[in-house]
Amino acid sequence: MGERLFGTDGVRGIANKELTPLLAFKLGRAGAYVLSENNRKPTVVVGKDTRISGDMLEAALIAGICSTGANVVKVGIVPTPAVAYLTRHFGADAGVVISASHNPVEYNGIKIFDSEGFKLPDAIEDEIEALLNDCDDRIKSPTGPEVGRVFKEDGIRPYAEFIKSVANRDFAGIKIALDCANGAAYKVAPLVFRELGAEVFVINDCPDGCNINVNCGSTNPNIISQFVRDVKADVGLSFDGDADRLIACDEKGQVVDGDHVMAINADYMKRRGLLKNDTVVATVMSNMGFEVALKGRGIKTVRTKVGDRYVLEEMLKGGYNLGGEQSGHIIFLDHNTTGDGILTAVKLLSIVAESRKPLSELRNIMKVYPQVLVNVKVKDKAGYAENERIKEVIIKAENLLGENGRVLVRPSGTEPLIRVMVEGEDEKIINELALRLANVIREELS
Repeated sequence: MGERLFGTDGVRGIANKELTPLLAFKLGRAGAYVLSENNRKPTVVVGKDTRISGDMLEAALIAGICSTGANVVKVGIVPTPAVAYLTRHFGADAGVVISASHNPVEYNGIKIFDSEGFKLPDAIEDEIEALLNDCDDRIKSPTGPEVGRVFKEDGIRPYAEFIKSVANRDFAGIKIALDCANGAAYKVAPLVFRELGAEVFVINDCPDGCNINVNCGSTNPNIISQFVRDVKADVGLSFDGDADRLIACDEKGQVVDGDHVMAINADYMKRRGLLKNDTVVATVMSNMGFEVALKGRGIKTVRTKVGDRYVLEEMLKGGYNLGGEQSGHIIFLDHNTTGDGILTAVKLLSIVAESRKPLSELRNIMKVYPQVLVNVKVKDKAGYAENERIKEVIIKAENLLGENGRVLVRPSGTEPLIRVMVEGEDEKIINELALRLANVIREELS
């Protein structure tokens, strides 16, 4: 599974091949030991999404946790951000979610939260990883009454009440279309919006273990766009498999991505004195139009590497309370410690309800600059940064675009790819530049 077991979002891999039940068992043992800080009887919350492999990995993980003497609160199928919240709600020492988010069904993952619901820092993940092959020597295996127990709890109701508490009004009179991606949001999302008074229409809320993210969800926004037009909804909301992301669309079916959602919320929060340090944290992938729009409203943008963990690190470092990604993974740090698609949807709808403006009008807060992304398959990802010819072509492209565009070349974190992104006002020019850059990288590194 690579040189380091933990990636940017926990341990991921093909279930039963790379992410095996044995590995899940060992992660349960090592994680419970490290995160308990030697507490004699720690408690760990465990949740999962709807993948068919979730039952298998959950059983192995829980067995590993209980084998150390730790107790488990099993909350069933809930969104990833629900596990972060429920860890705090139940006063647990840690939380674990079994999910591979927006990835295909053959993949799964194990993501661990600390007692406050934050993703683990690299140092703690490294400590857990170092213990995996040394579990029996260093970690106790109690017997008799000291073995851990499993307690089943309803995770949906307390999480739903938490989400509803974030809304500053009800949504009576608003017609909402939901795409639940046949994933972890399939029960709780319709429940929340109906109890907030909205008229709700739902698709992709019938998971069978294998249809999670299949031609649906936030990575397929055309589905919610069409559904909104079919049912004549005011707003469309599309989640990914573990519901930590939101992609919306307006009543016309136009996509409202993470940049739009952040811009709308940042403007609202700034005008009410709620945006800490008048700053939003975004990644290098956020559109230039996002930064331009916020600058015109007196809001600063801080950019990070791609990955919500880097967004969160910058938010904690700078004391900011709003940040996220173009993909719809948005963190409202005043409310939760990770991206939360349903919470984000409630925030967006609260603004729609209060302003009495259609989302199509709110969406116009920013002008989207054309953006071209090309993936180049290479043998050596590391070689691009030192290659003189590649550097020369990048500099030429940047000089040609000037202040009206930008170039971003970066290696993929998980695949043998170099990602080329070119952004600017003229679509023809940025397409030509992106292809030219991609060809040079292919020639030099393939």
